Amino acid sequence: MREHFRAAARGRHRDGRIGRLLEHGDLRFVILALVAEKPRHGYEVMRELEDRTGGAYRPSPGVIYPTFSLLEDEGFVRPVGDEGGRKAYEITEAGKEALEKNKISVDAIFARLDEAAAQSSGARPKLQRAIQNFHTALGLRLQRGEISEEQVDAIAAAIDEAALKIERV
Repeated sequence: MREHFRAAARGRHRDGRIGRLLEHGDLRFVILALVAEKPRHGYEVMRELEDRTGGAYRPSPGVIYPTFSLLEDEGFVRPVGDEGGRKAYEITEAGKEALEKNKISVDAIFARLDEAAAQSSGARPKLQRAIQNFHTALGLRLQRGEISEEQVDAIAAAIDEAALKIERV
């Protein structure tokens, strides 16, 4: 049992899963650093973190957007433009100063994210991304409005066909 706790403290579980990558407050600086690279909106930050960790970590909108609000309240970011209903943010001078003041910590956070990317298996993150894409596409289609019986049949047939192909792999 003790080994489990030691492995989890190092960011790995006994079964090889990656543990918690970010400590309390780390996400603020991760977002700030990403926005310092270029203005971004929440979805871009979520995708960037997923990409940088090889799929091992993808924060939810329920974490990203409140953090953006906090950073805006602190004067570290400001909104720029409105891209298709998505508010993008850019870093302010105060944000640059905060980032520079915490550079050692920020570098350590990104080192953990890089390690997670190196440790994650190549196939599983790809599968997780594909499953998430499927889930999102289906959810968006269902939200668009009425679906005819023919459309329901076509969607069900596509899902069944994909399931058969997966079984044959």
